[in-house]
Amino acid sequence: MSFGALSANAKEALGRGASAVGTSTTTGDGGMTPEERGQSSKLVYQYLPSRYGMNPDDLRKADAIEVVLGQGAKPGGGGMLLGQKITDRVAMMRTLPKGVDQRSACRHPDWTGPDDLAIKIQELREITDWQVPIYIKIGATRTYYDVKLAVKAGADVIVLDGMQGGTAATQDVFIEHVGIPTMAAIPQAVQALQEMGMHRKVQLIVSGGIRNGADVAKCMALGADAVAIGTAALVALGCNHPKWQSEYEKIGSAAGFYDDYHEGKDPAGISTQDPDLMGRLDPEEGGRRLANYLRVLTLEAQTLARACGKNDLRNLEPEDLVALTVEAAAMARVPLAGTQWIPGQGY
Repeated sequence: MSFGALSANAKEALGRGASAVGTSTTTGDGGMTPEERGQSSKLVYQYLPSRYGMNPDDLRKADAIEVVLGQGAKPGGGGMLLGQKITDRVAMMRTLPKGVDQRSACRHPDWTGPDDLAIKIQELREITDWQVPIYIKIGATRTYYDVKLAVKAGADVIVLDGMQGGTAATQDVFIEHVGIPTMAAIPQAVQALQEMGMHRKVQLIVSGGIRNGADVAKCMALGADAVAIGTAALVALGCNHPKWQSEYEKIGSAAGFYDDYHEGKDPAGISTQDPDLMGRLDPEEGGRRLANYLRVLTLEAQTLARACGKNDLRNLEPEDLVALTVEAAAMARVPLAGTQWIPGQGY
């Protein structure tokens, strides 16, 4: 999530937590803040259709660039940032009028297809002197074809975002009815990469609904190289913590409901631009919480790998999986538990 959707303290805390465990964080659709760049050992710069905060100098400061074509919760649609979150600083970074609702664009203004994407990737490589990898992020819809087109355009990394992606910055009809589940998307992406001879060469990062070590292990077993998390990281920082229950009740919510992100009134100081609320989040403490969560997430996934007889998480494979429902077996392309049957593929 972007600076604007999140507070500067939250962005700093995300950088601190990710750096403590040796992983990366991402700017989101709002530009690069000094707080996040200063605390992130590895920072991925998101290059979105809106171009909010886009600055070639910031591109050169990044450790990777992620060209966003779609998000899992709203593929084909743009997002919304309500006016109460567009403060003087946010307005300056995004070149927007203060206090006015803004909708992010749903498509890039300077290309219409994969050939134009290839030109854009070349342009970004030239801007950064060919020093950083280029990610392409797609919302899980026509996954098989989108992955092939992105690889052909020259992507180093594919970021695949399933429909469980947690953003609420769009219409309910998008959140509930557009996109496909992460579990169904991964096998399609892996198949596309394998057919091109690029699996494990072009890396596959999976996001959308990743919450615990079991989610990580399943994604890795299905063929992902890594996972990305969003909402779970905000919970780790302290968002929707029960200690703010009385504060949530004042705004007509309750701890655990996650319906305060867009309003800018988050009592925990995470999804807000209110100076008084922002001050409630200590970036150092938030960073420690996030680092603890990421360490536990990793240990859980490693434990499951060991239980499967593997000495490395990256050695998990589809043969380590079975499904408990016919629907899950069909989507993940693994056998139904107790059988050798994969629905749609015979015995």
